[in-house]
Amino acid sequence: MDPSSPEIDPDVARALGWPKSKYAWVERERRWLCRAVPHDRVVRVEHFTDLYVEGTQLRLREALPDDGGPAMLRLGRKADVSPAVRLLTSIYLSPEEFRLLSTLPGRRLTKTRHYLGNVDGADLSVDVFSGALEGLIMAEAEFPDPEAMALYPTPDFATREVTDDSRYTGGRLVIDGLPTEGAVGRN
Repeated sequence: MDPSSPEIDPDVARALGWPKSKYAWVERERRWLCRAVPHDRVVRVEHFTDLYVEGTQLRLREALPDDGGPAMLRLGRKADVSPAVRLLTSIYLSPEEFRLLSTLPGRRLTKTRHYLGNVDGADLSVDVFSGALEGLIMAEAEFPDPEAMALYPTPDFATREVTDDSRYTGGRLVIDGLPTEGAVGRN
């Protein structure tokens, strides 16, 4: 969706660093803590290593498919309009470009994403974090429009919604670590 739509005020988009809306898209997402992955519903798996570049809104991502396919390498930039809505840009990189950018200072986050496909009108996945975030399991759903996002039911395997809790965004988790209060969703 174009950030110049009625949902995203063009002045807000410009203030967040997106002067031309044709170079960005809107991501609508809700997040929930979970106790386990519903493995019987998983349609594919990828292993992510993200580098959150220090002092920026940039994230360098390597996504390795579980089936042994080639890695997807990309550089993204995102800024939150609200806890559930953000602007994104992304470019795909060659291995040489990725290698060069991976030397930038920042913090790494690793997780395995289990895709459940389109469930009730939203793309649903469950992330199992590793490293310093070991034990955190979080589902996320992406929506085509605000109406679908507002009407979406809590997945039956989720324990608590954390969409409005900024501590559970990748950028905060990689800096602050796992919140200790309400740690439902940890093994």
